[in-house]
Amino acid sequence: MSPRDYYEILGVSRTSGAEEIKKKYRQLALKHHPDRNPGDREAEDRFKEAAEAYSVLGDPQKRDAYDRFGPDGLRETGFEGFNGSVFEDFEDILGNFFGFSFGGRTNRRARAERGRDLGLAVEITLEEAAAGAEKDLSLHRAELCPACGGSKAKAGTRPSACPACGGRGQIRRSQGFFSVASTCGRCGGSGEVIAAPCEDCRGVGRKTQKRTLKVRIPEGVGDGLRLRLTGEGEAGEAGADRGDLYVDIKVKPHDIFDREENNLICTIDLSFSHAALGVTAEIPTLLGELEKLKIPAGTQSGEVFRLKGCGLKDLQHRRAGDLFVKAEVRTPTDLTREERELFRRLSEFRREQPDRLEADAIRRRSASGR
Repeated sequence: MSPRDYYEILGVSRTSGAEEIKKKYRQLALKHHPDRNPGDREAEDRFKEAAEAYSVLGDPQKRDAYDRFGPDGLRETGFEGFNGSVFEDFEDILGNFFGFSFGGRTNRRARAERGRDLGLAVEITLEEAAAGAEKDLSLHRAELCPACGGSKAKAGTRPSACPACGGRGQIRRSQGFFSVASTCGRCGGSGEVIAAPCEDCRGVGRKTQKRTLKVRIPEGVGDGLRLRLTGEGEAGEAGADRGDLYVDIKVKPHDIFDREENNLICTIDLSFSHAALGVTAEIPTLLGELEKLKIPAGTQSGEVFRLKGCGLKDLQHRRAGDLFVKAEVRTPTDLTREERELFRRLSEFRREQPDRLEADAIRRRSASGR
């Protein structure tokens, strides 16, 4: 048993909490670990000393006895100082930071491998993005072998414990007061060997099969959005979780509407007379309904009008965007003789020079707009 005060060894006060004591011990253990200081006897002693101190101060019962009666109180608990067994509860602190496994833990088999994640792309229309849709997606993915159920062994047989590692999945070699654990080369860490592999999957435990899934596309999805379908990826090894399926959304361009977030934009053509006199226009919406829009007299080309709530719903808040309608005044072409005469008469009526545009018609920029 170390003659030094355990609180002094870890550099903590007697009022320090369990988390602070644990943190200080971890710092010292990593600093003085023999694997970081090969051949350094002093570092090894510091490492053992810190481990002994933590084995006392990290245990509420031992700490209470130590605080009340000092080292003599620990003897009543059966504590005799440093030994290899003090590392049994330290893996949660140091983990396998150095590739070592402390204490006498056994049966550390390699974890069954989780299924692989998969990815697919699906193309939808803007209408489907607005209203939501249900799509059938086909994919090939690994499933548990139906013949062996993922055991990898031939029907009627079972895997047996690996004779090399005794079913632990690891081979241990003692090295002083700690042991080095390495993955068993015979079983690959599974702890099992298969004498008669499944003929259907050739001992893999999984087979690639075609599957068709119904995928619900929610309202308001946007181009480039990725949906995650938990547990729809490939099957894991027997007992392990399935992977996930990621579906990337591609929205096709629309013939009429452009999209900006949850708003839609379209353009309507106005004749000179409609722009000058005003008109009530019927505007198609994305879902097929017609909305009436009052175009006021004197509308200029490029003016934008808004139809509230005629855009797409927000994916999270369910609020609908707006539809913006841009007016474009079209100049007529291929005029007939009568039409040309009517325009000439209108020009004269408005006291415009029919064949010449005065310099005063040039719009002057304001000082602020230069």
